[in-house]
Amino acid sequence: MNQAYLYDAIRTPFGKIGGALASHRPDDLATLVVKALVGRAPKLDPETIDEVVFGNANGAGEENRNVARMATLLAGLPTSLPGTTVNRLCGSSLDAAMIASRQINVGDAELMLLGGVESMSRAPWVLPKTERPFPMNNLELANTTLGWRLVNPQMPGEWTVSLGEATEQLREKYGISRERQDEFAAASHRLADAAWNEGKYDNLVVPVAPNTKKGVELVRDETIRPESTTGTLAGLRTVFRAENGTVTAGNASPMNDGASAAWLGSEKAAGLLGLEPVARIAGRGAAANEPQYFGYAPVEAANRALAKAGISWNDVAAVELNEAFAAQSLACLDAWEIDPAVVNAWGGAIAIGHPLGASGLRILGTLARRLQDSGERWGVAAICIGVGQGLAVVLENVNASK
Repeated sequence: MNQAYLYDAIRTPFGKIGGALASHRPDDLATLVVKALVGRAPKLDPETIDEVVFGNANGAGEENRNVARMATLLAGLPTSLPGTTVNRLCGSSLDAAMIASRQINVGDAELMLLGGVESMSRAPWVLPKTERPFPMNNLELANTTLGWRLVNPQMPGEWTVSLGEATEQLREKYGISRERQDEFAAASHRLADAAWNEGKYDNLVVPVAPNTKKGVELVRDETIRPESTTGTLAGLRTVFRAENGTVTAGNASPMNDGASAAWLGSEKAAGLLGLEPVARIAGRGAAANEPQYFGYAPVEAANRALAKAGISWNDVAAVELNEAFAAQSLACLDAWEIDPAVVNAWGGAIAIGHPLGASGLRILGTLARRLQDSGERWGVAAICIGVGQGLAVVLENVNASK
């Protein structure tokens, strides 16, 4: 079986909803990272790219359903280059990496271009079609930015609660306090700010130039608040429950816009790209549980990925867990019984942001660069997914010194 290697990974800075990237179409953000990734491969002949796989959780608007194909056409890549778009909600671009790695493993591809994109600012409203012509009643627009919409009435009510209410139920089940959530959130901002200041993201992030006369260049993640402390976060009101609630805007990830991209390839791809591999895809895992406990699904997904890689949590030196909510992140960490210091050492989604389709590749790329920076061998990237799913990938640093 061929091995699948990560050769490079980049992303845009993540903009806040309605913020600096709101005037950028999602297909334009996807095009930007495709062009940037191609430009970092000195020997690339675009004709040697086997396929493009993008992750996107919406697809109902300017993504035009298959943003992988749209982005490569807009980027000027060969029209003969096929592209597909994957939707596994928050896990979409990590799923893209898993799909591409399998194609490489079985010999169907030597070089795959991956990406993920989401503009939560520009997610459209949708109007359902009527079941009979000329209805006399009013129709309601549905917002496609986040969460359930046009819910099938046969779905049990306990499954279709909001993501925030689901997180409240999860933290009740596993005894996660408000204080722990706020401490975790404050650390996310502190670590992200420190990583940016130390240049950790210099090789991972490409700036986005303004596309309007009033626009501004975005060079850094827009939702990082380094002044956040446990004390200031404790003063925020709860959002999803008026009484006995703990989830706030401060201990949950924000809504964002952004894009990410990466090269995956076989050993032969090094010559095609003119790049050396950074990490090997050593294990993959997918899991599912009750929809209302979606935040806990990464637990089993990561355990399965580790088993496939033939290692245990004792071998893992770095973890990138997407922080949808502080409560669900803490529930996962408690289940794994790992040192919190190895988790999201360069900050997480509570600070950096969570543009759904782009987040999976963000954590995978960050994990690879963290391992490269530290010289340690094994890392895990894991993400929870709405409606009760989780994905995880184990990376091996191919140049590990520890």
